[in-house]
Amino acid sequence: MQRYFAYGSNMCSARLTARTPSARAIGVGHVTGRELRFHKPSQDGSGKADAAWVADLRSVVWGVVYAIDDTERRALDRAEGGYEAVPIVAVMQHETLECFLYQAVGRRDAGLQPYCWYKAYLVQGAREHGLPSDYRRMLEATAFVRDPDALRRQRNRVGGADQ
Repeated sequence: MQRYFAYGSNMCSARLTARTPSARAIGVGHVTGRELRFHKPSQDGSGKADAAWVADLRSVVWGVVYAIDDTERRALDRAEGGYEAVPIVAVMQHETLECFLYQAVGRRDAGLQPYCWYKAYLVQGAREHGLPSDYRRMLEATAFVRDPDALRRQRNRVGGADQ
């Protein structure tokens, strides 16, 4: 089993288990010296989440630590195209765990916004796992754009989100 720190759409258990059926949530944690940004250009034209490095060690990205079976790691790597897996240390309550997370590689565009359905995955995952309320409010307040592809919107419909 490997420990994976999910901070984007994979915080939503249903989304992650569709990709890696063995995924089991271990708990909520955070990584320091990173900030959540939606600057990773996606093939669909939207911005996807990135736990971007920042100089301020007080900056944190909250997420969910999952255990996933070693045999499913390659499938998750494929699903996370445009990201690279990097080792990190996540803080969970008063312990630290060695994990990996996916960080964006290549071009970044600060002008991008996530699609509503993508944002809804993050919000649902944050609620599902009980991330801190101020962090959930920040996710809920994140600006988004409407996905122009109706079929993709329907396929990714999350929890009644206005899409």
